[in-house]
Amino acid sequence: MHPIIVIPARMAASRLPGKPLKDIGGMPMILRALRQAEEADIGPVAVASGDAEIAWAVESAGGRAVLTDPDLPSGSDRIRAALNELDPDGRHDVVINLQGDIPFVDPGIVRACAELLAEQPTCDISTLIAMEGSPKERTDPDCPKALVALAPGARTGRALYFTRSTLFGDGPVWRHIGIYGYRRQALDLFTAAPPSPLEQREKLEQLRALELGLSIWATVADAMPMEVNNQAELEAARAYAETML
Repeated sequence: MHPIIVIPARMAASRLPGKPLKDIGGMPMILRALRQAEEADIGPVAVASGDAEIAWAVESAGGRAVLTDPDLPSGSDRIRAALNELDPDGRHDVVINLQGDIPFVDPGIVRACAELLAEQPTCDISTLIAMEGSPKERTDPDCPKALVALAPGARTGRALYFTRSTLFGDGPVWRHIGIYGYRRQALDLFTAAPPSPLEQREKLEQLRALELGLSIWATVADAMPMEVNNQAELEAARAYAETML
């Protein structure tokens, strides 16, 4: 396999405008995500953005950035557009979609996403899950859950569904981590298709892939990475960065 990591980023986040360039411990958030991706050491890393100020920040720090159409509807579309410039000949057969709002992501789970595709030949898209952190997450629609066919003691399995709804019954509840590994053909198929009915209902784009018949597999991460979606989470990230000094 020849993976490439692409980080989609945009300034117009509804809950935290300008999120990628928010300072966390003296470094813009997008640069923290970029550096963690580079630490995974599985292939080249680039940022795909429709905003010139994000591209400038990345390139000023020595990173690779690609300017894309600012009107693209999703991060996956932004990644697909950036690949036209980054890899027009299709040399990279695996594309890792790493979100730019996970500033302290463990490089190990980025590698795990690529490794799952190598281990499972029937897997079109790989992703990650982690055990719920508290009972309240079961009813929180902002905490997407994954229903995964995990054998006893297994750490990888096929994802059957993703939902924001409350899950009932005995057994663990798995939080979905929004990092994806695509085989190049799967990414092409996914981005060429319109939003699907279940995707629109749940507001979870990975359901489009399942409705297309693509196979998604998930591997278990030891913990949920810290995400930054609002001001409170930004302050928590800044406090965490202080502990790293």
